[in-house]
Amino acid sequence: MAPERDIDDHPRNKANYTALTPLWFLERAATVFPNRKSLIHGSVEYTWHQTYRRCRQLASALTKNSVTFGSTVAVIAPNVPAMYEAHFGIPMSGAVINAVNVRLNAQTIAFLLGHCAASIVMVDQEYFPLAEEALKVWENNSKGNFNAPLLIVIADKNCDPMPVQYALEKGAIEYEKFVETGDPDFTWKAPEDEWQTIALGYTSGTTASPKGVVLHHRGAYIMAMSNAVVWSMPEGAVYLWTLPLFHCNGWCFVWTLATICGTNICLRQVTAKAVYSAIAHLGVTHFSAAPVVLNTIVNAPKEETILPLPRLVHVSTAGASPPPSVLAAMSQRGFRVLHTYGLSETYGPSTLCTWKPEWDLLPLDIQARLQARQGVRYVGLEHLDVVSTNDMKSVPADGKTIGEIVFRGNIVMKGYLKNPKANEEAFAGGWYHSGDLAVKHPDGYIEIKDRSKDIIISGGENISSVEVENILYLHPAILEVSVVARPDEQWGESPCAFVTLKPDLKETDQRKLADDIINFSRSKMPKFWVPKSVVFGPLPKTATGKIQKHVLRAKAKEMGPMKKSRL
Repeated sequence: MAPERDIDDHPRNKANYTALTPLWFLERAATVFPNRKSLIHGSVEYTWHQTYRRCRQLASALTKNSVTFGSTVAVIAPNVPAMYEAHFGIPMSGAVINAVNVRLNAQTIAFLLGHCAASIVMVDQEYFPLAEEALKVWENNSKGNFNAPLLIVIADKNCDPMPVQYALEKGAIEYEKFVETGDPDFTWKAPEDEWQTIALGYTSGTTASPKGVVLHHRGAYIMAMSNAVVWSMPEGAVYLWTLPLFHCNGWCFVWTLATICGTNICLRQVTAKAVYSAIAHLGVTHFSAAPVVLNTIVNAPKEETILPLPRLVHVSTAGASPPPSVLAAMSQRGFRVLHTYGLSETYGPSTLCTWKPEWDLLPLDIQARLQARQGVRYVGLEHLDVVSTNDMKSVPADGKTIGEIVFRGNIVMKGYLKNPKANEEAFAGGWYHSGDLAVKHPDGYIEIKDRSKDIIISGGENISSVEVENILYLHPAILEVSVVARPDEQWGESPCAFVTLKPDLKETDQRKLADDIINFSRSKMPKFWVPKSVVFGPLPKTATGKIQKHVLRAKAKEMGPMKKSRL
């Protein structure tokens, strides 16, 4: 067969082809709106002109310290201006940014730094002792092959200056002093190949060493544009950073805000009071958050809220399936929630539950239930499917047949760093395998039913822990809940609910409340779904705020098997 031929033979040249990268968005924002505020952090404010200038200075300073193509710079910081600047300045030097989760312990951070061979570590003043401990662990584990990275401490004018002084005494360089060594007119180099790595992030690593997710400039560019398109973000939107910038590079909104020439409001500590205050006083129009944050917002004490909201506020949520009850409560308070879904391996959210006008006429509870689905593919994602785990064939769109969610396209990661075995498994059959189990509804929208390891098999019947949790969230006493399998003498496994109560109910008779929750469940769900046991207390969470079901499964196992059912 003759090879396919286009109608012409024009070659690529410098005039008609440039590698895609989100870095050009910053240059454009500085050109179009040089005096518009780009970043606000307490008393610290910058314009887009200043941010572009500072990012070029950072890139220049890094270059002077031998950072270049192939280097990795780690940043351990909360949502402060330096973390935002790092997402441009580091790749402008040709290097890769590794935004490290500040909630990780020293041993895990030591693994990350060693695994990516970080040549420079930028660390916020609050987390300097954590970084210091991690470097000691890294050195002890390196068996004599340790090359200490350059340490840069990020000072925060809103915080106590003492930790900065301590860091300087330990040999660290203060971030502002480091930036000052750079040239504000530095001529940065865009990547010649858009497949070049822009960022490295690590998975939670709940049962093994974290895996390094490698992302390229092309994907970051496409995701930055897609975020703005699917959310209909207007030029000049004011975005509150409730979502950690270290989490999937802030779902790529770090680059989206430059795309739309918006304003970033940094938030060091996320509380309901701080969110309501920023909306009321700083003109916030958009923010992103995991469902656990939305739960905090809707359950905030009256004195911490400022209601009614001064304007419609758009909220993007992902990270776990949001309970329909929480979505309904957010809507009632004046927030418009966009439910998205994705993974670190897909640059953050890569599906969304697109709202349909005809849903406006439905009752609120049905709207919330429809909105809780994971939906359809992002505009920047080419292929999304739910397939049988046996033969990789698409499951029927019947809302019942369960399969695995798989992805294929330009916003799928390059792969896992230095982990060929994991790459082979993740990309088996030419798709990225999420490990999430879902159904496909007749309207084409997908809905997660569980992680494959979280399905409860009771008496041969599959029970979706997510569906049981969604019903339990309707109980007025429950703040947070997670349902896992507990060994059962009669049924093999049965649901066990781990519950965190709302603050004003912690002194309640828990035995009576457990019975009430079980009776509530009997009235709302199939008999075999009903939790046979209820355990009260705080829920263990990962560094990104996800509930650690593997820890709860272990606790349930330690409790021993349920005796013969009373139901």
